[in-house]
Amino acid sequence: MNDFYAYISRLRLIRRWSLMRNTQPENDAEHSLQVAMIAHALAILARDRYGRDIDPEHVVTLAVYHDAAEVLTGDLPTPVKYHSDGLRAAYGAVERAATEKLCAMLPEGEIRDAVAPALTERGTPAMRLVKAADRISAYVHCLEEQRAGNREFDAAAQRILASIRALDLPEAEDFLRDCVPAFLLTLDELNRSDAKGEPAP
Repeated sequence: MNDFYAYISRLRLIRRWSLMRNTQPENDAEHSLQVAMIAHALAILARDRYGRDIDPEHVVTLAVYHDAAEVLTGDLPTPVKYHSDGLRAAYGAVERAATEKLCAMLPEGEIRDAVAPALTERGTPAMRLVKAADRISAYVHCLEEQRAGNREFDAAAQRILASIRALDLPEAEDFLRDCVPAFLLTLDELNRSDAKGEPAP
């Protein structure tokens, strides 16, 4: 019996933004899906618009599993995780141990051979796109909370946007410009949008 997929399904039980008041709670499973979709778009732009050697399907796979370790560690709040170099190093060690445990849960053979590298890949151009998508997803959540009148996310939105810009990825800038504003529209506004994606007058 292999436990990996049963464990991964529990990402829906891991709550994000746990120290902040949310009008719309978000879990790791929801977040991972959104990150995968955004990362796929970024990878397509990186490959087709900017001519880089990127495989969008590989990027999607990395994005699907980018927070997998949190099913064992939980989602440690950012102010705690990055409080000091010591805490950051300690959490990194815990995250690596959790990832190793998850890899060991994978069925031996073809599945482990294919999936384990997606759990352990770090520091590659593909993972840089996943990092950008992860931050864009977090930024979108901040914007949606702000739109609901929740000022709890004001500082986080500014900080996360600055971190996206610091990545210096033109495809991320394109997504911020072309796609993110639509997240601020109501359903009625989305339904009234014209063929170019602009709100109808």
